[in-house]
Amino acid sequence: MTDFSPEALASIGPKEFTQLVKATPDAKISQVMASEKRTKILDEVFHRMPTLFRADRAGNTATVIHWIISGGPGGASDTYETVIENATCTVTSTPVREPKLAMTMDGLTFLKIVSGTGNPVTLFMTGKIKTKGDITLATSIPKLFDIPKG
Repeated sequence: MTDFSPEALASIGPKEFTQLVKATPDAKISQVMASEKRTKILDEVFHRMPTLFRADRAGNTATVIHWIISGGPGGASDTYETVIENATCTVTSTPVREPKLAMTMDGLTFLKIVSGTGNPVTLFMTGKIKTKGDITLATSIPKLFDIPKG
């Protein structure tokens, strides 16, 4: 599958998603993530986040994370809020709580992280991910979710 579109993402599982991100040229992903299609793609990815959450690894983690995805149409950014508390994970596209961690990145970087095809540490060290708040929390996020290995 090489169709990088909201419709394609809605019909595939996490492993196929990883393969799709890995097989799609970065320029194509960047182009799609700068278009009107990006909201549907982001909504699909964030909609899946609670289903990939590993409550057994969360312990008594209680936190709020804001994901700020830059590079949208006209330079717009989208912010999603992930709340982890009471061994559950909820996500909204209308943040209302103060984050313990806010991470800013472009759409390509975000998709590489959530698909497991990009190394978060390398992306942070090269300035592709900017953080504000608890950097230690940022390093623990991968263990809280079943992220396919790219």
